[in-house]
Amino acid sequence: MTGIGGQPTNAALAVVIPTRRLDESLLRRLHRLRDQLSPAEVVIVEPDDTPPGPAIVPDGCRCLTAVRGRGTQCNAGAHASRAPWLLFLHDDTELPPEARDLLARAMADETLGLACFRLRFDSRHPLLAAYAWFSRFDSLWTTFGDQGYLIRRTVFEAVGGFPDWPLFEDVELPRRVRRLPGPYGRIRKLSASVTTSAERFRRRGVVRQQVSNLIAMLRFLAGTPPERLAAAYERGRADPACADAQGNNDEQRRSDRTSVG
Repeated sequence: MTGIGGQPTNAALAVVIPTRRLDESLLRRLHRLRDQLSPAEVVIVEPDDTPPGPAIVPDGCRCLTAVRGRGTQCNAGAHASRAPWLLFLHDDTELPPEARDLLARAMADETLGLACFRLRFDSRHPLLAAYAWFSRFDSLWTTFGDQGYLIRRTVFEAVGGFPDWPLFEDVELPRRVRRLPGPYGRIRKLSASVTTSAERFRRRGVVRQQVSNLIAMLRFLAGTPPERLAAAYERGRADPACADAQGNNDEQRRSDRTSVG
């Protein structure tokens, strides 16, 4: 694991952002995030087989590289920080304006092990709105990594962190937490919503993408290895029938950073 940028801080919160590539759009998001959550530490983790992105990151941010895979990259970011709380945030997700206060109150609760925000898409499609509405409830089907996982470090370490999987690592982590005894085994939904990209739904169609997600989830629960599911997912992304945005490089990069779930 290698890194550039600032040194580890004594901040109470570390924001870990796994990404396929640190590009200009993510840099703009990092500046907004720093203004919103300072003095939190921000750790960006790129795959080590990707050409490095911009060398200059905002103050308080560090850029690391790790073996490709979101679970692996999240673990690397967590291990690079000493903060007692970790916020795992997808690189196409925006925090709500009240995030700072909500996170501070959550971190002050001694009974809290893991919490996440509710979900909103940057699209007004009614099916996506309905799906997002159910994200206020915690379940296997309504808690995913694009909602932003706030987790106490001791809890993260107790469950072994994320599995080093290329897909569904964000399903397995809360499953492990729910098995813990006592209050740490209950996942709390915060009262505001993050906003995440609906690009993959726009490209493939909302119904088609949701059906694809459902089939992948059922196969995962039936025991199909995440590596095999990830290979199928990557083939689906490369399908010309669902890649009508190929001419727009910025949209393509945003799509590259999305996930099943």
